[in-house]
Amino acid sequence: MTSEEMVGSKSFFLKVIVLALLSRMLVFMVEGDTHYYDFVLKETNFTRLCSTKSMMTVNDSFPGPVIRIHRGDKVYVNVHNEDDFGVTIHWHGVKQTRNSWSDGPDHITQCKIEPGTNFTYEVIFGNDQEGTLWWHAHSDWTRASVHGAIVVLPAEGTTYPYPEPDGEELIILGSWYVGDLNEMLEEDLSIPNVTTPSSDAYTINGQLGDLVACSGSETIHRWSVDYGKTYLLRIVNAAVNSELFFAISQHNLSIVGTDGTYTKPTVTSYIMIDPGQTIDVLVTANQSPSQYYMAARQFVSYDPTVTDFDNMTATAILQYRGNYTPPDIPSFPTTLPSFHDLDSALRFLPRLRSLASPEHPVNVPIDITTRMYITIEMNVVNFTFEGSEISHIAASLNNISFMDPGFDILLAYYRYSFVHSFSLSLFCFHFVGSTWPDQKKQVASFEIGILLKV
Repeated sequence: MTSEEMVGSKSFFLKVIVLALLSRMLVFMVEGDTHYYDFVLKETNFTRLCSTKSMMTVNDSFPGPVIRIHRGDKVYVNVHNEDDFGVTIHWHGVKQTRNSWSDGPDHITQCKIEPGTNFTYEVIFGNDQEGTLWWHAHSDWTRASVHGAIVVLPAEGTTYPYPEPDGEELIILGSWYVGDLNEMLEEDLSIPNVTTPSSDAYTINGQLGDLVACSGSETIHRWSVDYGKTYLLRIVNAAVNSELFFAISQHNLSIVGTDGTYTKPTVTSYIMIDPGQTIDVLVTANQSPSQYYMAARQFVSYDPTVTDFDNMTATAILQYRGNYTPPDIPSFPTTLPSFHDLDSALRFLPRLRSLASPEHPVNVPIDITTRMYITIEMNVVNFTFEGSEISHIAASLNNISFMDPGFDILLAYYRYSFVHSFSLSLFCFHFVGSTWPDQKKQVASFEIGILLKV
């Protein structure tokens, strides 16, 4: 190499180093803020449906505290367990890229936070999530009372892909059980072929509304609005296991987001929201100043003569500010579908479409190189317990069911090698469908009882 070439090479590498340093500086310049929260898990008494019970909460509130940040921010949440049960917290919908240690499912990414101890989560919000998410307990069924919303605002210096609303409101839909859900489940699981207990009522921001027993003006959530203004309504379905219809009397809902992403705006008179889902809607206060019911009820797709369901309707009130005579009974949403309205459910789902704008792209892979076929089944497993023959229902994926391990799976992944033992053969897994893999392809066959050791 000549001296001129050496000088040119050094100059090139110096430029690369300078560019790398500048890029690093830019990263720090655009890095979001850091926020700190303390969550205290403890038992708190609440009275609903004419009875008082103690249940696990965060900071004595139901629902729990709201985490409010901007896109790209980072959050540290120190969870102090002052209850009698081990528990973890999951950040539902947060991608946590390369940060799965703080994802929260017990025995998957961590062990439970034992009573009398604490654990600090690092929750990283990427630059591709904006809108409404939520957090909840991820141990047994404690999430029925341990949950709250996460509001991810646009990054500093940016705004929404729609006209900025005049205000916003948070609606968290939940389940209410008169008894202790974990105790009810433990009792039901001892009986063959019994499903998850249905709730006794549904809640809107922790309140049942005024259509239930022992209700009154103090048992209903109220949302005050000004005529002519448009509001962003953030809706979270924290109900344990129920799809819910939701509507506001005489007010349309313009859907603009779901699960921390923006959608193409679509106007509807009701929504159907799945358990664990969030939906953001714009609501314009354009009706005569008065009071209007907001209502939520379960969508039931199964035969109610076979399985019980919660047929209670939760209510809240949208009330206009100003001088007017309040009605004796607020107007009820006539557009709220009935419990078994399958047509309304099927009409709603196809209306959700990604925004997919240049500012909010959706990069979906279109070159598919590998196809995976997974069959989900409900199996009847026979076993002997205390001298009696018992049949039990167990879910499986390709005939493999889940067994709760003694340590978290993420730790096992890093510390141990996976050992598997199964034969390769063509097996249909009782598959029901219109297509199936080419018979020349090999599909892994798992028999019930095979143990995969990690």
